[in-house]
Amino acid sequence: MDDRPASTSSELSPLTPAAPFVDRRRFLQAAAAGVLVAGPSIAANSLAQATDSTQAQAEKFLKGYVETWLPLEKALNEAQWKAVTDVSAEHTCDQVARALELNRVVAAPDVITQVQLLLQQREKLDDLTVRQLEKIRLRVAEAPGTLPEVVKARAEAEAQQSATQDSFTYTLDSGSGQAPTHPSANDLDAMLLSQIDLTSRRRVWESTKAIGGPLRDGLLRLRDLRNQSARALGFSDYFALQVADYGMTTEQMLALCDSAIAETKPLYEQLHAWARRTLATRYQTDAPSGKIPAHWLPNRWGQNWPGLVQGVDMDAPFRGKPRAYITEQAERFYVSLGFPPLPKSFYERSDLYPVDPPSTRKKNSHASAWHIDLKNDVRSLMSIVPDSRWFTTAHHELGHIYYYISYSRPEVPYLLRAGANRAFHEGIGDLIGLAAGQRPYLKQVGLLTPEAEAADPVKFLLDTALDGASIVFLPFAAGTMTRFEADFYAGKIEDGQLNVAWWKLVGSYQGIEPPAERLEQSLCDAATKTHINDDPAQYYDYALGTLVKFQIHDHICRTILHQDPRACNYFGNAQVGEFLREFLSVGATRDWNTLLRETTGSGLSAQPMAAYFEPLTAWLRTQNDGHPIGW
Repeated sequence: MDDRPASTSSELSPLTPAAPFVDRRRFLQAAAAGVLVAGPSIAANSLAQATDSTQAQAEKFLKGYVETWLPLEKALNEAQWKAVTDVSAEHTCDQVARALELNRVVAAPDVITQVQLLLQQREKLDDLTVRQLEKIRLRVAEAPGTLPEVVKARAEAEAQQSATQDSFTYTLDSGSGQAPTHPSANDLDAMLLSQIDLTSRRRVWESTKAIGGPLRDGLLRLRDLRNQSARALGFSDYFALQVADYGMTTEQMLALCDSAIAETKPLYEQLHAWARRTLATRYQTDAPSGKIPAHWLPNRWGQNWPGLVQGVDMDAPFRGKPRAYITEQAERFYVSLGFPPLPKSFYERSDLYPVDPPSTRKKNSHASAWHIDLKNDVRSLMSIVPDSRWFTTAHHELGHIYYYISYSRPEVPYLLRAGANRAFHEGIGDLIGLAAGQRPYLKQVGLLTPEAEAADPVKFLLDTALDGASIVFLPFAAGTMTRFEADFYAGKIEDGQLNVAWWKLVGSYQGIEPPAERLEQSLCDAATKTHINDDPAQYYDYALGTLVKFQIHDHICRTILHQDPRACNYFGNAQVGEFLREFLSVGATRDWNTLLRETTGSGLSAQPMAAYFEPLTAWLRTQNDGHPIGW
């Protein structure tokens, strides 16, 4: 039962602009660790001094808050790290215990009251203080102390969902009467890249979707628990709470995402028309006139389409190289710009490679970066093998790591050690991933073959548009994922219509359809995407980060390097490094839109992204002349 004063919900308006959350991968890192600490002693010591100024009261409150919170967050993050790098019942239980321990001393009703009282006097507070208090306000809504049973149930449900996901064993029917095999997620992804028999491809694709069924009921329960937490603090639903991180409503976020999709849709339609003919030729069958069958594509969600560009083998330079080379070269990239070498502890504590076959240990397969103590303990979780995809991924993940390092300085309060908004963290990672694929850089570090150097530049643009966070990615990230989660948490999707709703959006935004009807109850194709389970209602971060990437890249190339954005080289340029360090070191101490305008000269826009691919657009129109466009 909610025993807060009646005015509490209305005072915590979800429309008030708020500082961004710390980057996170799971609720237990953000909702439990992120709901900051304030025990009764903090309440007693901060506002009781009536003679203090409002600013002094707020500073006392924040000081006690952070001193209590930091060690508990670090302990929880350590437990969370163990739970995803060594999946076991013991580690899952420990993670839940740490979360509950933290939640017992955070988000208490008196903390909510104090934050409200201080924010009611925001005109007497400096901007940095207000930003920290706003961060607390949003985080309290993740696990309000007024709903202890809901918070406990949610922590347990989140942990169980993660354990179910991370421990899942894929099974692949050979189709030849032989015993089924149990490939890893990486193995299945490799098969979708290389297999040309459509019957075999369908078996592989369907195998990748088997994980959704076991996650279905857990996801429905998590939706209800997440919504209960958000609504207790005045938000319409959990999606609205997450969008408030940007100082936006759900409607404003959806409009921004749809605007970006509309601005790049002409090129996506051209890519779609070219891809369905290219794939039909590969599989020696007729090209569809409309939607592309999902199992035709080399990615299980159709979020990127690697391997469609023939004639340039970008993996060739990595064959025979030790797997350690991938991360070490990514580190050399940053050091060449003037960033410090990674701390020794990064290599000692990270989990960078696939689990060795003799081991029975299971780990999460999704690449991620971690800031365990909001100071010096930075780590990455990857499953690196020496190829071009992991080369780009490693540069991306170290983008997060160097963002952490850049704003971990005394001038940035612990509560504001985050990206300017969540999309900025992804945007910076993707920016360096884009820079890592530029031919001048690859040539300088000896990773450009003569064939690749002589290849038509349009081929590289085509490959970039199809792979990674780019043109093909945007309809999935800003469209399918964002719309599904917005509707899911708003209650617009019935429990028995999850697959229907998912595939309607996939068809509308991406022009993709399943090879056959997808059953309800036993399947849940939306839940096969890890973020829907453990990084919920935030996938637009990746979409907006894609726009940030191209906008900053365009500025760096045209203003600092004075080079073509499609063929530039950051490596070894001190001015680029200085620009990035200044940009990253701000953390969340500045308004994100103001920072972007001051940095690049304009607000967030898809225009630099569209401009980057203008030569490709012209080429595709010629290639597609006389063929149907759209679906």
